[in-house]
Amino acid sequence: MSQAANETEDTTMTQRLRNDRHLSEHDLKRRISENEIDTVVVAFTDMQGRLQGKRIHAAYFVDHVLGHGVEGCNYLLAVDVDMNTVDGYAMASWDQGYGDMEFALDLETIRLLPHLPGTAMVQCDLVWLDQSPVEQSPRTILKKQLDAAAARGFVALAGTELEFIAFNDSYEDAWNGNYRNLTPVNQYNVDYSIFGTSRVEPLLRTIRNTMYGAGMDVESAKGECNFGQHEIGFLYADGLTTADNHVVYKTVAKEIAAQQGKSITFMAKYNEREGNSCHIHLSLRGADGSTVFWKNGARTSLYDQFVAGVLATMADFTLLYAPNINSYKRFAAGSFAPTTIAWGQDNRTCAVRLVGQGAGARMENRVPGGDVNPYLALAAMLAGGLYGIEHELTLEAELVGNAYTSGRSTVPRTLRDARNAFVTSDVARSAFGDTVVDHYATMAEVELAAFDAAVTDWELRRSFERM
Repeated sequence: MSQAANETEDTTMTQRLRNDRHLSEHDLKRRISENEIDTVVVAFTDMQGRLQGKRIHAAYFVDHVLGHGVEGCNYLLAVDVDMNTVDGYAMASWDQGYGDMEFALDLETIRLLPHLPGTAMVQCDLVWLDQSPVEQSPRTILKKQLDAAAARGFVALAGTELEFIAFNDSYEDAWNGNYRNLTPVNQYNVDYSIFGTSRVEPLLRTIRNTMYGAGMDVESAKGECNFGQHEIGFLYADGLTTADNHVVYKTVAKEIAAQQGKSITFMAKYNEREGNSCHIHLSLRGADGSTVFWKNGARTSLYDQFVAGVLATMADFTLLYAPNINSYKRFAAGSFAPTTIAWGQDNRTCAVRLVGQGAGARMENRVPGGDVNPYLALAAMLAGGLYGIEHELTLEAELVGNAYTSGRSTVPRTLRDARNAFVTSDVARSAFGDTVVDHYATMAEVELAAFDAAVTDWELRRSFERM
């Protein structure tokens, strides 16, 4: 065996890879030295669930970033959607001078981006310059809850089902047209339609194959109900991997659509038809891989306690499931977007749906929409479930029938109500800490202030002439 082969084998043995399509540090450096890769995207996930970071020349990455990380302004976790600096955040302000934080490379996340020639990506945690974690970072928030589960001997497995609507208009044309009168890639409901997805297959196939090449395990693509609406599914994984993959997928899918002169949106409610959901499946396993939600042909008491905790904290944590003004437009009766805080066995009208048996037993949270930040939503589900286990909560009776007409309690119906529930929640402050709760309450306040100041198309149509 050659020295190079030995070196590759040694590196592979010492560095954990998520699968054989991810790159080791050694393989990344080899590809850079052989001029296969000339650009490395260094990215983290911001409050809004978007990838932010830098494109770094590959040689500079090897010489100066590997082993050191790279720095960026701390305002990146203290801005609105338009990247405007706003008041109210404790971690960053004009008075504090908007200093730096470090993007700390997670070398388990190195992946190729096949749709971008010569490009790889590595995802990051955020740390301060003294190497202490940035508590407000979504990835840090999730890792804290994963650590809390691990301390109890559990590993969290998760999968996200993310819908989008695709249009034949480019992003530039959509912007110039104020996102109105766009042409969806399908003109009617194509839910499960093979012909409907065949018409869009050049887009769907490119996304699927690109995601596989980028290290994700692709399951399938299917049509959905709204015009031009589709879903591409991925195999479940551990919670952190699922969240990492989720945000990469959203960015790459948009990039591929742009390359094809199209556009896609993951916003929770684009129009008055069906919104974009992001159903999140979650289960716990023992540290040894054992099944803890299912024993002797039935649900375990631990499973019931976990679900009871998620339900008990659903209202308090809705801000982390539905983080935007638009998120709440999706909560319409009879729309498959749940409003009722209840669970049902394979019942899609409930906020929580239990599915599967044995090793496949899992809970599905149907509250989040396509605009959700997966790190925050998974952290909320884990915090709620662990709260239920810790306090040995009793699971209420299953809701049978139509949850929309059950009269049960519902999730908050506005961002303002969700913000108020979150900021006054003792459970939230205990699970996430005051720093995190106050930070994301501020994010909601910023969005509310912006929306309250806006004049909408609806107001103009109703008031311009007739009022």
